[in-house]
Parts: sequence; structure tokens; C-alpha cells
Amino acid sequence: MTRSGTRHRLGRLLVRSGSCAAVALTAHTWVNLRLLRVPPASPPDVEEPVSVLLPLRDEADRVRPCLESLLAQERLTDVELLVLDDGSTDATAALVAEVFGADPRWCPVGPGQPAEGTRTWRLLTGEQLPPGWLGKPHACAQLSAAARGRVLVLLDADVVLQPLAVASTVSLLRERGLDLVSPYPRQVAGTVAERLVQPLLQWSWVTTLPLRLAERSARPSMAAANGQLIAVDTEAYRRAGGHGAVRSAVLDDVELLRAVIRSGGHGVVVDGTDVASCRMYTSWRELREGYAKSLWSASGSPLAALAAGGALAWVYVVPPVAALRGSRAGTAGFAAAVLGRVLVARRVGGRVWPDSLGHPVSVVLLGWLTARSWVGRRRGTLRWKGRSVR
Repeated sequence: MTRSGTRHRLGRLLVRSGSCAAVALTAHTWVNLRLLRVPPASPPDVEEPVSVLLPLRDEADRVRPCLESLLAQERLTDVELLVLDDGSTDATAALVAEVFGADPRWCPVGPGQPAEGTRTWRLLTGEQLPPGWLGKPHACAQLSAAARGRVLVLLDADVVLQPLAVASTVSLLRERGLDLVSPYPRQVAGTVAERLVQPLLQWSWVTTLPLRLAERSARPSMAAANGQLIAVDTEAYRRAGGHGAVRSAVLDDVELLRAVIRSGGHGVVVDGTDVASCRMYTSWRELREGYAKSLWSASGSPLAALAAGGALAWVYVVPPVAALRGSRAGTAGFAAAVLGRVLVARRVGGRVWPDSLGHPVSVVLLGWLTARSWVGRRRGTLRWKGRSVR
């Protein structure tokens, strides 16, 4: 066989194997979506004390919807809202005081004062960042130290909750006998860049993570979580070492679940589409810098990042390229990939068409963002909210 014939044969094998993998992964996606846990739509009243923890740093221009949704939470018998201003240089602290102070249903608690009433709020001033800590883990550690709830609900500033979100999340945590649950909010995407990249967040774990196995697995490598919304049993959190155990972790959400698993607990990511929504970024620049700070950590090492990127390209880029050249196998692989994106988008409230057809472009863009993240990591240029990410 000639050298060109060998290359042609290997190319056909690459296309066919990639297409078969795409079909298998889409089948796994369908199974996972049927097994995906969902917080109850009508939860019972939560009678145990709950602490909602919200770290903020320069969020005055976007946090108001989050704060107002917190004040609207229902079916919580005993709840405290703890907000920490982590060295903001804008009007974040003043905005929190304005929004919370205007609602007579909630009682303010000052420094050193005991909590009076069953619906209280408190604004804390963050301490200076100590060596060895990243900003968010340190802020969460301070919030948890001040919390009195048996359940801690961790929240990001860009999340907007439905009125039953906290009650539903805590109910699911208790009903399933878990130590941590992470309802993945519906991801709102506006710009073209957001629509290309953001759907990969949910698609990735729905496609690759065996959810039922992960829920009870003792292997930390099976962990998946989203720090936008997490509920964790306080005792399990303390047993795992809290945020002190993940003080230098860029992906502190995933590492927190891993710490819980290592200490004998269990947790899993669940469908939070109907309880919360989040728009992480509003521009290409925000998205690019946001992913730059974290993708290097998600991949573990440059070699692992290269292997993962190569695998994604094999399954989701090679077949559609071959399809453009008339390959039936490539067309089948591309169709399977698009179907997987369609299934996930319909379930999580994402935009189905024409976005699902751009899946190969999404995968290529993710690979570029990962490479850029590693370059920034090696050069020591990664920063987030004015702080170095190391």
C-alpha cells in the first residue's frame, strides 16, 4: 500500500472512530438527562436554620437583582443572609445596606450583636487577604465562620434566585441524604461569544459524568460542582476543613466537593434551571479573562489539557470537517454531536437553534481559551478582580 493510501485509511479510521464516540456520548447524555436530579418545585417549609453566604468584591453594578431575589425567599423558617464586602472600591457595601435596609421583613444584625428574629441580615467587612489564600475562598471562610445555620448556601453575585430556590435546594439536600448539592443555574448568554462558549458548561458534565455513580462515589475525581449556587451541610463542611482546605484553589467549588468526599461525604451537581439563573459575562473581554483565570486549573497540567483538547477535536471537530468533504460517517458524527447539544439546551433552557450547529466552533474556541489560560499561568499574568491568580 502506498504512503498516501495509508494516510487515507488512517483518516477514515479517525473519522469513523470519532463519529462512533460522538454517538456513544450523546447516548450517555440522553441517559444522564433522565437521571438528573431536580430540586422540588413545591418544597416543604425548611425549619432548620439556614445561612446564605454571599461574598462580594466590586459588584455594585450587577448585584442588585441577586440581593432582591434573596429578600424574596420563601418557606424558610429560620434564615440569615450574610454578605461580606471583600475590599470593594465601589459602592457595593452601600448598595447592600440600601437594598436590605429598605425591607422591613428582615432584621439587621450589627457586629457583636446576637441574632434576633428568624429572618436576619448582616454585612461583614472582609479582612486583609493572608498569604497562601485566594480571594473567594478567604471570603467564604470568613462568612462560614460567622454563620449559625445547619446548612450553608453559597451564592455568587451574578445569580438571581427564584422565590423557592433556597428552600428547594435545602429540601433536595436532605431528601437525598447528601452532604452537598450544587444546582446548576440556567446560564444566560447574550453575545455571540457567550452563546458559543457558555453552553459547554452544562453540556460538558451532562455528557461525560455518570451522575448516579458520581453521587455516591468515594472518588474525588468524580466531583462536579458550580460555585454559583451550592448548599452544604455545615457539619460536613467543617469535617472537610471548610474553605481552609481549598484556600489556594481557583476552582474552589469543585475542590470543596472533593474535600467533602475525601472526608467521607457525598455530593453531586443537579439541575438548577428552574431555581436560578446566571449571566456570568456580558462581553467577549469579560468571558476571555474569566476563562483565562480558571481553565488551566480545570485541566490539571499542560499535558492533560493537550490530551483533553485532542480528544474533543477527535470527536467533535474531525467528523464535521470530514462531513464537509462528503463523508457519511463524518455527517453521522456531526449529527450526533448536534443532537447532544440540542438535548442539553432544551433541558436547561438554553438557545437551541442555530447555536447547536456551531458545536465544532465552540470546541475549537474552548481549546484556544485553554491554551491562552496556560500561557498566562506560565507567565504569571493572570489576574481577577485586581488580584493575582497563582
